Amino acid sequence: MDLSNILFLDIETVPQCEGFEQAEETYQKLWEEKARFLLKNEEDTAASVFERAGIYAEFGKIVCISVGMINQRGGERELRIKSFAGDDELELLSSFATMLDRFFSGDQHLLCGHNGKEFDFPYIARRMLIQGVPVPKILDTAGKKPWEVKHLDTMQMWKFGDYKHFTSLKLLAHVFGLPTPKDDIDGSQVAGVYWQEKNLERIVTYCEKDVVTLVQVYLKMTQLPILKESEIASFE
Repeated sequence: MDLSNILFLDIETVPQCEGFEQAEETYQKLWEEKARFLLKNEEDTAASVFERAGIYAEFGKIVCISVGMINQRGGERELRIKSFAGDDELELLSSFATMLDRFFSGDQHLLCGHNGKEFDFPYIARRMLIQGVPVPKILDTAGKKPWEVKHLDTMQMWKFGDYKHFTSLKLLAHVFGLPTPKDDIDGSQVAGVYWQEKNLERIVTYCEKDVVTLVQVYLKMTQLPILKESEIASFE
């Protein structure tokens, strides 16, 4: 497979508002219905588990999509990283959709993510529909047969048909002996970093590092040489 035909991506999501109390009344009632399945202890409430609203496309929004693409020229490789990030989700998604339609609309193109088939890809498509952004061909799975969907998922690849097995990207990086950044924030901290710290740049850095790790894991799983640090660069 030509690696330059694969777009590696990761997204970061947050609740649509800073806290449960700031949400409008209908939103609160709908979240209370959804949150009933998340309450594990007697002291848990819809408000106390509100930080988890970001993992649901109906209650959250995307604040960053980071992508990576490997260019190959002869024996040389270069991973280029770009992020679509901001407070305006409509603008973010529109820019991302334009990029997909322009560069990743052919039958040879694929998207790759870790747990992408269950989270990243459908989340992006749902938020595009909510925001009124036309869903690009590569994301639109409606009416397609399984083999027609151009999606790769490193978690699915690692399962080898074991449907009950979940393995994090961080764990796969560890078992493959890949270097992982020591200064990353935890995924559960993204909402706080966005709403309380107002530090979108920190989230972008975290997301981009996950894309690099995703690429390295994919290369390991396909038994290809991993990238050297000198082969990784940002692009605009």
